Amino acid sequence: MSDKKKLTVVLSQGQSKNPKHRQLEEEIAMQLILAGNVEVSLVPHLYDLAADHTGTLFLKNVPGDLVVLSWLYPRAARWILDRQQIRGKEGYTLIGSDDDDDDEDIPEQSSDEVLGSVDVPDRSIYCLDLRVHSDAQTYLDEIQRIVEEDATETVDLLSWITGQPNPDQMKRYLAPQPSGDEAVTLPSPQEDDAPKRRWYPVIDYSRCTNCMECIDFCLFGVYGVDTLDRILVEAQDNCKKGCPACSRVCPENAIIFPQHKTPAIAGAAGEVAGLKIDLTQLFGGGGAGDALETAVAERDAELLKDGRDAVGMEVGVPKRQVNRDKAPKDDLDSLMDDLDALEV
Repeated sequence: MSDKKKLTVVLSQGQSKNPKHRQLEEEIAMQLILAGNVEVSLVPHLYDLAADHTGTLFLKNVPGDLVVLSWLYPRAARWILDRQQIRGKEGYTLIGSDDDDDDEDIPEQSSDEVLGSVDVPDRSIYCLDLRVHSDAQTYLDEIQRIVEEDATETVDLLSWITGQPNPDQMKRYLAPQPSGDEAVTLPSPQEDDAPKRRWYPVIDYSRCTNCMECIDFCLFGVYGVDTLDRILVEAQDNCKKGCPACSRVCPENAIIFPQHKTPAIAGAAGEVAGLKIDLTQLFGGGGAGDALETAVAERDAELLKDGRDAVGMEVGVPKRQVNRDKAPKDDLDSLMDDLDALEV
């Protein structure tokens, strides 16, 4: 049955129990539901969802344009969704953060250098960061703008859900539709269904050039290649909680750890983390320190925890980026050339 379908707005609950976060989620949901011009649904935190979780199944089967509000940088949210094969064109949004204002500092990649997403359907996904504003009205205004620009014809939402999710379980991820001025209380997943907190890398394929430096550097079997010979996170549970070392050595800042405290590692769109380094930083001359040294130290610490030997700079640290000879030298190339000239 085909009819005019409302835009779907999904609220991804935060991991923390901060009452202000919960209040913001509930205020947004209440106002959207009472307005009645969008479909409002709830899922747990995007980063924690497993492929077979009911929340993931729901997201995978939402037709048409989609708005996702989460406590994540939009770049991180987008590529977490892509990892779960929830894909679409990047929807334009007026909501941004201070950390996302420096896009001009990022070197432009030509389309034949980066991998990009695959099998992208003709729809838009708008990712809004709930950390940017504490006022629900800011998000309500932005969603209304999207509704006015992106209304589409779709089929009934639930008819697209594949498999047979438990009805009681599914109910917990669909927000109630109250009438009148009835208050909204967002449902919480039952303890046995709530996903546990996770830690794993997320690849931004709009930056990734498939250089494979991450698979060479990581010694814990996290990375692999798919049938198209593209790098992928193959064994995410092998990743060591709290360790972002592979992100620091990625030449394009294409590896995201959404829960890391450093914005560029967590998915901020601005500065390319880790590669704005020089010899004074490398030899203790100031600044935030050398990203490569930090990454090696982090990797060695995890190897020792596993009862293995530290390897330092001897394993998986390239002197030059492979397959990039025709491109201008970047900061890492220049750093390694300077080190070679010093003959240290």
